[in-house]
Amino acid sequence: MWWPRARNLNHSRLDRPTLPAEFARRIVAVTEKISQETVIKVSRLARLSLSPEQAEKMTAQLAGMLEHFRDIDALDLAGVEPMTQPYPIKNVLREDVEVESLNREEVLGQAPAAESGRFRVPPTIGFDV
Repeated sequence: MWWPRARNLNHSRLDRPTLPAEFARRIVAVTEKISQETVIKVSRLARLSLSPEQAEKMTAQLAGMLEHFRDIDALDLAGVEPMTQPYPIKNVLREDVEVESLNREEVLGQAPAAESGRFRVPPTIGFDV
């Protein structure tokens, strides 16, 4: 089975948003149906051991993915400008606001154990306290 190689795709910066659609068209054009034998062969190449049940499930999942590629290929996107995200989202984080924080003595006073101006925590590598 032939799969498109990255070197066959156009990698100019202006064309990058359209790569998934181009990739989908090439996959749909080449792959009519994925077989369980193909899934087993690819899993061996990836050094994965699949049980027959897993291979059957993976075949169904990959067939579903290819169906999504066919759906994408069927869309008429002639007037749609390529984009990196569908919504014009700006910075959705809140503005930074400077607030007064607790001083060191107040923080260490709330700790269960403090020593020499630091938090004292129980050892984690088998030492007795």
